[in-house]
Amino acid sequence: MKTSFWKAGHTPTLFSAFLYFDLSFMVWVLLGPLAVQIAADLQLTPAQKGLMVATPVLAGALLRIVMGVLVDHLKPKIAGLIGQVIVILALLAAWLHGIQNFQQALLLGIFLGFAGAAFAVALPLASRWYPPEHQGTALGIAGAGNSGTVFAALFAPSLAAAYGWNNVFGMALIPLVTALVVYVLFAKDSPDAPPPKSLAQYANVLKDKDAWWFMFFYSVTFGGFVGLASSLTIYFNDLYSLGPVIAGYCTAACVFAGSLVRPIGGYVADRIGGIRTLLIMYAMAALLIFWMSFGQPTIAKSLMVVIPAMATLGMGNGAVFQLVPQRFRKEIGVMTGLVGMAGGVGGFYLAASLGYIKQHSGSYQIGLLIFAGLAVMALLGLSGVKTRWRTTWGSATATAAKV
Repeated sequence: MKTSFWKAGHTPTLFSAFLYFDLSFMVWVLLGPLAVQIAADLQLTPAQKGLMVATPVLAGALLRIVMGVLVDHLKPKIAGLIGQVIVILALLAAWLHGIQNFQQALLLGIFLGFAGAAFAVALPLASRWYPPEHQGTALGIAGAGNSGTVFAALFAPSLAAAYGWNNVFGMALIPLVTALVVYVLFAKDSPDAPPPKSLAQYANVLKDKDAWWFMFFYSVTFGGFVGLASSLTIYFNDLYSLGPVIAGYCTAACVFAGSLVRPIGGYVADRIGGIRTLLIMYAMAALLIFWMSFGQPTIAKSLMVVIPAMATLGMGNGAVFQLVPQRFRKEIGVMTGLVGMAGGVGGFYLAASLGYIKQHSGSYQIGLLIFAGLAVMALLGLSGVKTRWRTTWGSATATAAKV
């Protein structure tokens, strides 16, 4: 099977897509690990800190639709090229000009959203080269770019401590330009491109209530993952007085757990069914985030709660995308864009609300309790639709996969 997979598609494109996605995700969340140092210099309030780290997440969410349309009309390679050049120019301007105030930090965050929209380019770029029996493996390799968020948490705070946070924007250009060169040289568009989708097709999918359920389910799993990935450096710094570098290392451990298990979530969903997997994940996420809201006395005890919470959300991400292609086979391109956008909106809500609530209540507890409540709502919603799903599009006559 390994031989047939490597012969089935276009390996240089697959790995170019992975590298582009990986480094794009690294810079997408860059403001999160740097937030403690930036906030100290710009004298930001907790609410401003929360909004600063949440802005790239929201911009990335909305731009996924824009990039999805560009992928359809210009082909994935050109769309990805445009996105990469915009991000590189934005970081170059931030490095040369410097970020002098809160408004400039938000403006950079909006441009970094193009990096978050890489999801809508890398997946179709890789996917279109592979036949149906190899889609899971191809998308698993390309989608492993989520791991880029680990690099930001691992390296950005220590580089900022050594060279100043503004110079980190310049240093980020080195891997980004390298990835751009690899992408230009090795990525190719598949000759089998589907016809462009019109905006009307996006609107038609939104008339289906199941599309809204999937958007909500992903807004909790991916929204929880990326919202916490953006906020944890601030959270660990505030609660445990950790320096930005150690807070970044702790964040990296949590984000690594969430990234690593995403393919495992898809694998488990293939074995026991996506619905059953998600029901377990939502129940565990609700309990762990509820527990997290009470604030553990030491960083070691906190990590014992946050790492499993991130892993649970990561597995949930994989499980959602085990179900989406089964329900929306013909509209998978449109649905990937819409569901991905909803995930980013959930992440924006979590990151922004944590900062706002911390400023007004002095604690993160209410913000985390609300998000635990959303996980409970997802659990109840999925419990409500599971019978209909299993007896209609998920029945044994409709699909061989486990629902």
